[in-house]
Amino acid sequence: MSLSTRYLLRIMAVEEFRLHGRLFGGRRFALFPVFVALVAAGTAAFFALANAETGLLVSGLHLVVAALGLQVGTVGLVGRDALEDLLGETTLLLFSARTLPVSAKKLLVAFLVKDVGYYAVLFLLPLTVGLVPLVVMADLPASRLPLLFLTTSGMFAVGVASSFALVGIHTRSRTAALAIALGTIAALVVDSGRLLVFTPYGLLSGIRPLTVVASLALPLCLGVVGTALFEFDRRTPSRTAVDRFRALHAKLGGVDEQGLLAKSLLDVVRSSGGLWKVVFSQGLVFAVLAVLLAYLPDVVPVRPEPGLTIAAVLALGSFTTYNWLCQFDDTAFYLRFPVSLPAVFRAKLLAFCGLALPAGFAFLALGSVVFGTGTMLVGIAVFAPLCLYVFGVTAYIAGLEPTELLFDTPVFAGFTLAMMVVLIPLVVAAIAFQLAPTRLALGSVAYAVLAGLAGLGFYRRAGRRWEKKALTGDD
Repeated sequence: MSLSTRYLLRIMAVEEFRLHGRLFGGRRFALFPVFVALVAAGTAAFFALANAETGLLVSGLHLVVAALGLQVGTVGLVGRDALEDLLGETTLLLFSARTLPVSAKKLLVAFLVKDVGYYAVLFLLPLTVGLVPLVVMADLPASRLPLLFLTTSGMFAVGVASSFALVGIHTRSRTAALAIALGTIAALVVDSGRLLVFTPYGLLSGIRPLTVVASLALPLCLGVVGTALFEFDRRTPSRTAVDRFRALHAKLGGVDEQGLLAKSLLDVVRSSGGLWKVVFSQGLVFAVLAVLLAYLPDVVPVRPEPGLTIAAVLALGSFTTYNWLCQFDDTAFYLRFPVSLPAVFRAKLLAFCGLALPAGFAFLALGSVVFGTGTMLVGIAVFAPLCLYVFGVTAYIAGLEPTELLFDTPVFAGFTLAMMVVLIPLVVAAIAFQLAPTRLALGSVAYAVLAGLAGLGFYRRAGRRWEKKALTGDD
């Protein structure tokens, strides 16, 4: 007797809630959507006071939500061994295909559907509530809020299903996956308006039978394609791996006396997606920003300075690189060995710089082709110090378990506020850049350097802080 999909969805949702409730405490976890709503409301109020056009803000929100769906859809699916190593203990039921009368495909489909519903309640519903200031202070009708919740949830589902379908095609043919991805991007650039009509976003322009059917069919069809093509069983009778640790450790020499840097780098290389997932995550951020800044000017009422904007958001996105460097680590692991946590964080910093900075600079160089070399120089100057700030704050606040930032409300609030302190002034400078280019460029670089120095200060305190917590049992 096979387990029903409805039953799997229910127990997966219960498992997810219990896990995060026990990790962070019921009240702290329950406050997370409240905090998201407050941040969204503050952002909406800021744009309302700035007389930004409501329709443009709504369009931008849908684009960002779709991009978030793309990222969520690729978590754990970048490689075919995703069912084993990337999703870890947060999806324990996903590994039960070997012990329960249920197929791996049904489990993975149930997991993706659960994720869409979970994010819709935990993120998208609070985001919709956060749009209330636009109702009070702008021209957004209150009756549109329920529809906006449905359309943003739909665009999120389209993003998740698109990633799933693309990965399914990738498991059969990398060339076909690349061709389809590039073709889709080109079609959106050439005539996005006509294509978006047949997505959930199209419901905002009018609820017609064709748009309703298309918005429902699109994520379902993409999900069916991904499920049909995805290859789950990648195992062979035997597996061998070259001992790359010794060779890498020897090449690093005195920079890595204890092998901690080599371990951190190999953790990323040997995990699903390898080093390509660093490039993919930064590339996704760059692509969304490039579309916003260059190809869809109607979405952005005042185009910010491209170099500064792209560098700031790419630096914030470097958090994912730190997350991957720590995906197999925790404090207890290192307490078994004669190494200090400050030495561990030093290795993480070096690995972070070796992975995040080259990828970011590569996309900034690509940006110079799209937007011009002159406008990207400011971005190139501020990118590295901003990345150091993101690393330092993340290491100090979250230690070696940065995934707690997602659902632990006090930790997430601290991280968000710390990022806003640095990023908001730079975004304002990017918007006002044309008023005083030289002064704002110099001021932005100086501000980023100060942020980088602050990040180094947080980094130096992170090792001592978490080592003290570990030794006292206060974690």
